[in-house]
Amino acid sequence: MAEFKLTIDGRVEDAEGTFAVLNPAHETVVGQAPDASREQLDRAVAAARAAFVGWRDTAREQRVAAINAFAGAITDNLDDLARLLTLEQGKPLQEAHNELQACLGWIDAFVHTELSEPVLVDDAESLISYRHRPLGVVGGITPWNAPVLVACNKLIPAVQTGNTVVLKPSPYTPLSTLKLGELAQQAFPAGVVNVLSGGNELGRWMSEHPGIDKLSFTGSTATGKAIMRSGADNLKRLTLELGGNDAAIVLDDVDVPAVVEKLFWGAFYNSGQICTAIKRMYVHADIHDAIAQGLVQYSQYIEMGDGTREGVVLGPVQNKMQFDKVCALAASARQAGGRFLCGGEPRGGAGYFFPVSIVVDLPNDARLVQEEQFGPILPLIRYTDVEQALAWVNAGRQGLGGSVWSADLARAEALARRLESGSAWVNKHMDVRPDVPFGGARESGLGMEHTALGLAEYTQLQVLNIAKQ
Repeated sequence: MAEFKLTIDGRVEDAEGTFAVLNPAHETVVGQAPDASREQLDRAVAAARAAFVGWRDTAREQRVAAINAFAGAITDNLDDLARLLTLEQGKPLQEAHNELQACLGWIDAFVHTELSEPVLVDDAESLISYRHRPLGVVGGITPWNAPVLVACNKLIPAVQTGNTVVLKPSPYTPLSTLKLGELAQQAFPAGVVNVLSGGNELGRWMSEHPGIDKLSFTGSTATGKAIMRSGADNLKRLTLELGGNDAAIVLDDVDVPAVVEKLFWGAFYNSGQICTAIKRMYVHADIHDAIAQGLVQYSQYIEMGDGTREGVVLGPVQNKMQFDKVCALAASARQAGGRFLCGGEPRGGAGYFFPVSIVVDLPNDARLVQEEQFGPILPLIRYTDVEQALAWVNAGRQGLGGSVWSADLARAEALARRLESGSAWVNKHMDVRPDVPFGGARESGLGMEHTALGLAEYTQLQVLNIAKQ
């Protein structure tokens, strides 16, 4: 079994304690992750603070060269990282490769993005401009559904803009991120990138740590609120990408055979464990049954299982906590009068497997409709009045993404513009890319990610106002 270590100030080290990381397909131990202490966090922050002094003054070209060297180290270790990601996360090996390739693609997009520093006034009296200064030490806390991609999405913008980083992966999937930390030492000066693994207590220590100037967090809304509270003492800058209960509204004029496959993957990619996946689907009564049956029929061709096995396209729910939640929501749907057209019960045996499940006949106030399931179970809600469907969609407190599906693009766009969400798609869903800003409305988050808007989140804007006379 491979060894996994913390990275602090350019060196790898153990922790006094460790915790087991399980393969969700078999509930067997993949490896032991070091459980970082408060003292180790303090040293990592101190190392990042010391390294910041030099890194912030490094030319952009040098920082980009270091980032590209890091991307090269990922490329050289792609197969090993992909297999490790599959073992700890559960996703099929091909999807693990896809996540790593996406990581490399996003790194490339980031390094080709620059922040403008325009001159605002240039007259006889004044020269006024603004510039983007790095914040200092950035803390990153990442989730278990796409651990490598999200880690890179926090790490690269932070170091590119001159900050240093302390990164903490989810305790469910820390191993591939710990390896990223080791690879980063081949590219960055000591202290620029530090990676610590640990439980929820480590995350709390980071959010309240006075030496961390900004925290970028991806995870649940409840945890995001706790981070806001604990970071208030030093007015910590925050980027929060939080939970979404994304809705799709399917209008009565869609070409059913043409949209079924897109709707299916919009809901079930990564076994539904994507923040922007379709979590509830509002379907016009005239086509409701046809859409439901189309989804069920398509699901029959989908193999779920151990991600290392050839032919598997969906893996297990990643951890027991989430698996138990999915099971509980399925039970609540049945109690609320829901009718499962497929799935609805855990598979049984080893592993956290819950089959693709389509449930109909639920009222809009059912738990499965109102709560984010983050798993392979999808409620279809029948509607006749599109204004009522829109009101149902917009009534919740979350607003990450949403979509409208129609053969009439003008009609769909008009409705999509009325969605209370950070992203509104037409005839697609979950199209998140590095050249498009991304962020949530309401309780789905604060701040923006990606593009120059996302880079600016890692900086402090400073106005430079010079008197010419």
